[in-house]
Amino acid sequence: MLRPKLHLITTILAMLALVTGGCIGSFPHPVGVQLEVPCDEFMEQHHISKEVEVPINGMLTITLCSNPTTGFQWSETAEITDPSVLDQVDHEFVPPEQKGVEGASGQEVWTFKALRKGTSTVSMEYRRPWEHGVEPAKTFTLTVVVK
Repeated sequence: MLRPKLHLITTILAMLALVTGGCIGSFPHPVGVQLEVPCDEFMEQHHISKEVEVPINGMLTITLCSNPTTGFQWSETAEITDPSVLDQVDHEFVPPEQKGVEGASGQEVWTFKALRKGTSTVSMEYRRPWEHGVEPAKTFTLTVVVK
């Protein structure tokens, strides 16, 4: 008598595992596009422009070299030409991996979400925030095509 109940319970559990396993895999996950511009590239040219494609609902991560010990920093909020296409969701400074290295460069990282099809431009400036009327030391412009 115990064997038929055990078989029934095992069958039900197996069916639940199949059903829930299928559901977990069927939910779409946002695709991540990452773009990193290292310090060396900014040493060669101070004004960099690039283009990238991101799918709708995809996440875009931009990583730029930064050294706040010099007083310079990138724009906290990126300038976005069409906020209905792209939305900034995060910005953070990531210190250098090596500890105890005074004046070493870290990275600033911005995260954006692609909201709908279209094209938008993201712009950032690297400057000392207290210096007004001075050209930025570096600029970064990214054309984002959301498909």
